Amino acid sequence: MRFLLPFLIFSLLAFFLWRGLSLNNKVLPSPLIGKKVPHFELPTLQNPNELINQNIFQKTITVLNVFASWCVICQTEHRFWMDLPKGSIALIGLNYHDVRETVKHRLLQTGNPYQLILFDEHGKLGMDLGVYGTPETFIIDKKGIIRYRHVGAVNELSWKNELLPIIQSLE
Repeated sequence: MRFLLPFLIFSLLAFFLWRGLSLNNKVLPSPLIGKKVPHFELPTLQNPNELINQNIFQKTITVLNVFASWCVICQTEHRFWMDLPKGSIALIGLNYHDVRETVKHRLLQTGNPYQLILFDEHGKLGMDLGVYGTPETFIIDKKGIIRYRHVGAVNELSWKNELLPIIQSLE
């Protein structure tokens, strides 16, 4: 029996490690799906005196893109957002853990695809949303309820296959 216990512990550990390899690392469950955007009050990137709250997500379908100037993947994703035709949705940026002047300078160089950028210098809203890192994108319906979370860069394929069908179902 003494020799059987280590074997059982090893077998159990090996099973759970093997099981973990089959999980999809792009799917991070969010307890906020189906719930309202958490309460917040943040300044905009352009105007530190202009405070915006969660009511910004009322009356229009919103794509909230969490990004940072220091994020290399965000720079690739940025090109996609710049080329995306503007339509009936609002594209709002959430600048996460960044330096205001650095972001403003980067957007002057590369263009600004966002209708509005919330400046989350300390990452409070990002943490409340459960952001693991940048980029992450949320789809928020006309009532301010989070309907979808996409982890990683949005590109043409993920837009057409994942995000756009959800947006169209909300219209």
